[in-house]
Amino acid sequence: MRKPFVVSVLLLAVAAVICAGLVWLSDRPEPVGSFHEIDRQPRIQPDYTGAVVPPNIAPLNFLVKEPGTAYHVRISSALGDPVELFSRRPAIRIGERPWHALLEQNRGRELRIDIFVKGENGQWDHFQSVTNQIAEEDIDRFLVYRKMHPTHLRVKGEISIHFRDLSGFRESLLLSGKSTENACVNCHSFAANRSDKMLMGVRSPTFGVGTLLVDGTAVHEIGAKFGYTSWHPSGRMAVYSVNNLPMFYHSSRNEVRDTVDLDSFLACYFNDSKEIGVEPNLARKEHLENWPAWSGDGKHLYFCSTPVLWPKDTPNPPLLYDQVKYSLMRVSYDLDNNHWGALETVLSAKDTGRSIAMPRCSPDGRWLSFCMCDYGYFPAWQENSDLYLLDLAARDEADKPPYRRLEINSNLSESWQTWSSNSRWLVFSSKRLHGVFTRLFISYVGLDGAVHKPIVLPQKDPAFYESCLLTFNTPELVTDRPAATGEALARTFRKRQELAVQMPITMATPEAGQASSESAWQAQGQRE
Repeated sequence: MRKPFVVSVLLLAVAAVICAGLVWLSDRPEPVGSFHEIDRQPRIQPDYTGAVVPPNIAPLNFLVKEPGTAYHVRISSALGDPVELFSRRPAIRIGERPWHALLEQNRGRELRIDIFVKGENGQWDHFQSVTNQIAEEDIDRFLVYRKMHPTHLRVKGEISIHFRDLSGFRESLLLSGKSTENACVNCHSFAANRSDKMLMGVRSPTFGVGTLLVDGTAVHEIGAKFGYTSWHPSGRMAVYSVNNLPMFYHSSRNEVRDTVDLDSFLACYFNDSKEIGVEPNLARKEHLENWPAWSGDGKHLYFCSTPVLWPKDTPNPPLLYDQVKYSLMRVSYDLDNNHWGALETVLSAKDTGRSIAMPRCSPDGRWLSFCMCDYGYFPAWQENSDLYLLDLAARDEADKPPYRRLEINSNLSESWQTWSSNSRWLVFSSKRLHGVFTRLFISYVGLDGAVHKPIVLPQKDPAFYESCLLTFNTPELVTDRPAATGEALARTFRKRQELAVQMPITMATPEAGQASSESAWQAQGQRE
């Protein structure tokens, strides 16, 4: 009985070798020879044309969207050997080693892609060259982001946070909701693009609500609900939002989900003393404060604020939810002396006529990117959300801050930005590819503030985004691989050995009189 089995296995092995050989023969390069010139650029997907690309980015694999029986691609620049590729299929996958060697030798130069397509008649066509510019400056090597089902269904723990080595295609898991009983993992933030200081919120139906803290090689859990968070560049403290954010639904429009911030304030976590404090000017009872963002030098905290337009016991949604428009505020801060300055209005909603959200400051202190939409605080669910850029240096020298809508916007929602540590790269989420799913895009920002055409995050399979049913959001660029991942984070949360914190029972703005009139702080000790 064993002999026929062995023969069958051998026959299958021989068949596999023959098939592999046929595939190899079918993809053997053949000379292009004479060709016909086509007076236009070829259609390729993703649209990797006319952009500025990081010199350390993964290969920009693409599909040639021109009919043919064979494809020859030549990638070249001024220096070094060109990369030559031949394929019987329109999917073009570029080897990582020759790609990186070519880009490294040609920082600051043009990258040229020549595409030849063989038609059914055996004639080769050569299209106009596709050109991109190779930047001088690298992008931070790692990108951390959240992947989830677009309807927020937490089925089988589909909410997870990943990190990607941008020099290649390897994606690793930072934390999955599966490891904490289908939890929602969210609001991850890092100090000054460093991975050794991280905060991440976790909401689990089994283990409750808390915030994970990575401090060097140690992992702790803080017994408080951190919302949108911004680390001070020093890594010594972080400011976070505490929100009451019920979701509601519209009966008909492209994006039926919506949310409103019924009540909110900003609180501060001090990493050295393990204390949480509330500064009264960041927790005004008659206002909603949200989206904290530290300046690159840590001397100013930017955030969004709007007056409360409804009574305390309002229904959800409030009648005036679509009239809420946030202004951009800032307050100075001296960390060494623990002293806050006066509130300043940087950009008023009365002047813009729109609502400001998600501010982020470039580490060099020059620029502040933000979103504006028609109303509310959450631009990812508003089709008309666009990206803007404010010149902070010019703002300090003029009465009216110079800001502009970026040319890179599409006609669909743009949101969730992060800056690279050298302030030359901006990563953001956009729904421009499919309308429903947010994808991550990378744009180069020049010294003059010019923001260049974005490229979608490269994938090994150039058709990846056509079949991926998950959405990407909350990108954060970091220079190093995250210090703690996976089970190390999940185990800390499941143990519930938390740094206990007492917060106002409403988890929103503290009631009047709770903050001391003698001090700008309401400090609450924590214990490990």
